[in-house]
Amino acid sequence: MSGENDRESESVVSDELLKLLVCPVDHADLRVESSDLVCTRCGRRFPVEDGIPNMLIDA
Repeated sequence: MSGENDRESESVVSDELLKLLVCPVDHADLRVESSDLVCTRCGRRFPVEDGIPNMLIDA
């Protein structure tokens, strides 16, 4: 099962990038779900398009 998560994270963003990124609101770690990055604390979802995470917070 761990291998599936590794493959999924590679398809959305690189593992190196995922280790660096945090939620812009509460600075928690992110996890990959489908084609989104999801905050492990607040649950906000950030879409990833063409390998680029959109982590802007709506005003």
